[in-house]
Amino acid sequence: MIPIRDITPSKNVPVVNYTLIGINVFCFLIQMAYGDNLPRFVYFYGLVPARYTVPDIADYFGLGHQVFSFLSFMFLHGGFLHLLGNMWFLFIFGDNVEDDLGPIRYLGFYLLCGLASGLFHMLLNLHSNMPVIGASGAIAGIMGGYMILYPGSKILTLVPIFFLPIFLEIPAFFFLGFWFLFQFLNAAAGYGGAGGIAWWAHVGGFIAGILLLRFFRQVPVTGMTQRARPLTEKKSSDRLQVIRPTGPENDTDLYGTLLVSPREAEAGTRKVVNIPWGYYKRLFQVRVPPGTREGDVLHLAGLGRLAADGHRGDLLLRVQIRPQSPVIPEQ
Repeated sequence: MIPIRDITPSKNVPVVNYTLIGINVFCFLIQMAYGDNLPRFVYFYGLVPARYTVPDIADYFGLGHQVFSFLSFMFLHGGFLHLLGNMWFLFIFGDNVEDDLGPIRYLGFYLLCGLASGLFHMLLNLHSNMPVIGASGAIAGIMGGYMILYPGSKILTLVPIFFLPIFLEIPAFFFLGFWFLFQFLNAAAGYGGAGGIAWWAHVGGFIAGILLLRFFRQVPVTGMTQRARPLTEKKSSDRLQVIRPTGPENDTDLYGTLLVSPREAEAGTRKVVNIPWGYYKRLFQVRVPPGTREGDVLHLAGLGRLAADGHRGDLLLRVQIRPQSPVIPEQ
C-alpha cells in the first residue's frame, strides 16, 4: 500500500518538517560525495550496536563521537529509494503533527522518536556490527503520533492488484495499524536486520511516538511558537477539495461544504472540487467571488439528483471560512 495523501489539511506551513526533509536530502548528497569510502563513512556516523557493547571495537571511538552517532544515524540513508520513501511518508504525515504540536515541540518530538527507535534496535541487537541508518524510526514515531491525533482521517492509498492500480480511502487508524503490524511481524519472525531493514527500529519508533505524544502536548508552548504562528499560517485553503454531497431522498438538490480562508473569501478564489460519482470521481472548478461571507451558498447547476421527470437538481455548496489560529498566550 502506497499512501498518496491524507485528507486532513494543515493550517500552518510545516516549516520544521520541510527543513527536516531538506537536511535529509543534503546529508544524502554528502554521502554520495564519498564514493568508494561510503561504507567507512556510514560505519563512522551510523548507529552500530557493537561499538557500544564490544570493548575491542568501542576503544576506537571517542565519547563525543559515540554520542553524536545517536543523532547522525537518523539523517543518513542507504540509497535514493530509501530516502525517497522516507521523505514521502514524512511529507504526508509530518505536517499535521507539526500543526498540532507547533514547530519547537515537533522538532523535539521527532528527534526523541528517532533516538528511541535507535535504542530499541540496540537493545534487541546488542552485538550487531551492522550500521543502522535512516529516518525511518523517527518517521515511525510521527506516524504513531498521527494515528493518535487523527485516527478518523482518511489516507488516499494506492493498492496495486495484479498491476491494476486501485485507489482507496482508508481510515488512518487502519492504515497505520496495518503498517505497524507488518513491521512487528517481520521483526518477530526473526528478520530484525534482514535485507538491511531494521524492523525493530520501526516498531520502537512507532511505540515511542504514541507514548511521547501525550507528554509533548503537555509541554508549555514557547514564546517562539507564539511569534511563529502568524508567520507560518497558510493564507489559503487546499485548492483541491473532496466533497461528498448529501441531501434528503425526496430532494433533487445535493448539499456540501467548501472550505476557504478569510483572505480567499475577501479577495475571491477558484477551487477544484473532487466529487465521488458512483465508481468515478468528477472534477469541477468552482469560483468563489470576492466578498464571500460565511454561510453563502454557491450553486453548481445540474449536479444534483436526477428526478423521474428527467429534471436534475443542483449541487449547493455552503461556504465555510476557516477560522484563524488563536493567539497562544506566553507561558
